[in-house]
Amino acid sequence: MRIYLDNAATTPLDKEVFDAMTPYLLNHYGNPSSHHEQGRQARQAIEDCRATIAGLLNASPQEIIFTSGGTEADNTAILSAVYAEGVSHVITTRFEHHAVLHTLIDLQAKGHIKLSFIEHDEKGNLDLAHLELLLQSHSRSLVSVMHANNEVGNLNDIEVIGELCEKYNALFHTDTVQTIGHYRHDLQKLKVHFLAASAHKFHGPKGIGFLFCRKGVKLSRLIHGGGQEGRLRAGTENIHGIIGLTQALQLAYAHLDEHQQQIQNLKNYLIERLLDEVPEVSFNANSANAEKSLYTVLSVAFPALHNEPGLLRCLDEQQISVSGGSACSTGSASHVLQALGADEDKQHIRFSFSKFNTKAEIDLVIGVLQQIYQSVAA
Repeated sequence: MRIYLDNAATTPLDKEVFDAMTPYLLNHYGNPSSHHEQGRQARQAIEDCRATIAGLLNASPQEIIFTSGGTEADNTAILSAVYAEGVSHVITTRFEHHAVLHTLIDLQAKGHIKLSFIEHDEKGNLDLAHLELLLQSHSRSLVSVMHANNEVGNLNDIEVIGELCEKYNALFHTDTVQTIGHYRHDLQKLKVHFLAASAHKFHGPKGIGFLFCRKGVKLSRLIHGGGQEGRLRAGTENIHGIIGLTQALQLAYAHLDEHQQQIQNLKNYLIERLLDEVPEVSFNANSANAEKSLYTVLSVAFPALHNEPGLLRCLDEQQISVSGGSACSTGSASHVLQALGADEDKQHIRFSFSKFNTKAEIDLVIGVLQQIYQSVAA
């Protein structure tokens, strides 16, 4: 039986989510833009989902725009800030997902924006005094800072960042792809203008997410065509995906505290076992700090395996699924670890957990790691 510890890349679909989606794949197949009864039923299902998600986040239904996932949501937010709101200066970090970084670097290369990076320490903690200095130095900026890093798990204080943005009349975009469904977000209290989410990170289906855009902020279309999503996002809606996203988020919120404690306990247990059983192991950034990191992610620096196929491959051959960093960066060096100045001679592995993981699985992983390093030492 394969052990799956790559939940930051994607999570398994919850059976209750699948069951909720199935009728909309087989029976309720009307086009929500059609004016007959089947179309009206589909439209009502979408609007009910929009209202449910808005209620969970303490937002208005009109502020929720369904997208194909986090990447589209991030791109829409950034391009809207630049093209619809006229922002020409963007402040971000070197740790953002490529959906953000590549978009911003492209905009800078085309001369549309000036890009500034917030300074950080060796653990990846952001220097918010430097952020304030950057905000003071420009009349109006967009700040794009993720809530939690997908590779090392660092949590950023988006509440304080939001307050700074409000103080200096800046727009604030946050990628919450790793934290929606794992933390509660109150969008009446959080001073954010754009927020991105993706269902497959919290046991929903792939290919569906949403963008929160605060009322009064202008959006520009990323996809042109019909008048769907209030004429903001063209294309026939992914109805069964929207149903799945909503069901997954409702389940996540209903059991959030329970699952957070369960998963944090698993993470703590893996940390303890690694320190006891694997020589010279260390942890990247704030990954092992329960107060400063995402409870679903642990980024570990292992001793190098010389003349071996690599730890990631060894674990895969032993039926253990983990990541060397971000799944979106497969085949290339991690920009996050590079920005942290991580030891290139180390074997960097990201373990990421879900409600379906068990303590017994952690014990099996430790046993495999012991065998690998014992064979190298022999």
